[in-house]
Amino acid sequence: MMRLSIIVGIAAAFGACAAPVRPAWADAATAMTGGRITATTGAGIYQHVCQGCHQPGGVGAVGAAAVPALANNHKLAAPAYPIYILLNGYGAMPWFNAPPELAGLTDAQIAAVVTYIRGHFGNSYTVPVTPAAVAALRGPARTPERY
Repeated sequence: MMRLSIIVGIAAAFGACAAPVRPAWADAATAMTGGRITATTGAGIYQHVCQGCHQPGGVGAVGAAAVPALANNHKLAAPAYPIYILLNGYGAMPWFNAPPELAGLTDAQIAAVVTYIRGHFGNSYTVPVTPAAVAALRGPARTPERY
């Protein structure tokens, strides 16, 4: 997605000034090839795409922006909620319902990361999320011109 690429570029440009930010964005950049997010496991997608904001351990953050904790989060009980948030974004969180070449996530990638966060960080929602469940909630792909 274009916004993520821009953010990665800005973070890299300021990396020397803001050393704590650089590793998280560097991880995100390594999970991308040609603008596509290539991580396929839930843990890999979380590590490279989500953990820069939601933090290792899913504890969230407060400061320049409030990032909700995923740890012990009862809102994850219904898989449709995190699927919807990943597809449509929320607040400052980017949306990932874009074509893969614009850093969107596939149905399989969203299913993997939602399954991962629902079963980790103190959450015990262990029923796997399927790509079909994601496809059922996905609307038309979004592009910078169509959001």
